[in-house]
Amino acid sequence: MPDTPQRAYGGQSAETRRQLRRTRLLEAAMDVMARNEWRGATVDKVCAAANLNKRYFYESFRDLDGLSAAVVDDVAEDVRAATVAAAQATGSESLEAQALAGVAAAVRSLVDDPRRARVLLGGVAASPELDAHRTMVMHRLTDVLIDHGRTVHGVELEVDPLAKVAPAFIVGGTADAILDFVNGEVDLELDDFIAQLATLWLITGSGAAQVARARMP
Repeated sequence: MPDTPQRAYGGQSAETRRQLRRTRLLEAAMDVMARNEWRGATVDKVCAAANLNKRYFYESFRDLDGLSAAVVDDVAEDVRAATVAAAQATGSESLEAQALAGVAAAVRSLVDDPRRARVLLGGVAASPELDAHRTMVMHRLTDVLIDHGRTVHGVELEVDPLAKVAPAFIVGGTADAILDFVNGEVDLELDDFIAQLATLWLITGSGAAQVARARMP
């Protein structure tokens, strides 16, 4: 008999068990993606890795594209939530403190589990559908940075041409730097790495705001 919301087993509701199975599938998919093996993935292989019957795959996902998109979405949402929370917690502090807090939250939410950095930031080969979805998600994160920039600098940067370049420049450069870090190509301790990234964010953001102000009529 299929699970129903009213039926509990082992002290867990059917919905709780469904969410746990979904999490296992996400974890299994992330493992495959981080090993750069997603192009050879199948539903059977993912379910075997998650130690789940194949029928449980379809209670949460329509197909592999849906599963891989969910992995990217979950990682991106964690990054967004951590960054926004850090920015809000330091809202009355200096720009330096805000930059450091925001960068630290974003970086730590990724490098604490290097799989997450590789999956979100494009460090693994994927299907065309996943690559397109990942690009869309990164654009959303860039929009978050734009909104935060308006709040921090008090300048309507969206009317300046720099607004079309600076956020993507910062996000893209940060993504490359994080991938280099998790791949062992940056000879810095994590705290120092975060501090240097924060400095670059501050220099770029403040410089863009200064130029935008100077251009305003």
